[in-house]
Amino acid sequence: MSVPVFYYVILSAIVFLTGIVGVLIRRNIIAILLSIELMLNATNINFVAFSDHLQVIGGQVFVFFALTVAAAEVAIGLAIIIALHRSKSTINVEEFNLLKW
Repeated sequence: MSVPVFYYVILSAIVFLTGIVGVLIRRNIIAILLSIELMLNATNINFVAFSDHLQVIGGQVFVFFALTVAAAEVAIGLAIIIALHRSKSTINVEEFNLLKW
């Protein structure tokens, strides 16, 4: 007896919406980065669920590569956050206006 795909889709939608709300509401750069990771993991849940349901390995392989890219994204994102914190001594998004004239 396996779990229906519909349950995975509902779980993925809840996780994705949580990530969207986190991006829109939070002002801390680290919290925004974590919310983006939540949205990426929600799509990975869908890929794995449908890959298992359709008995195709392609979705699971894609998730492996997506997790690799996510690890690189986090490393680069944290490096940028550390550089911004050293220059402005804050990680609040509203304090950064580096691209404004």
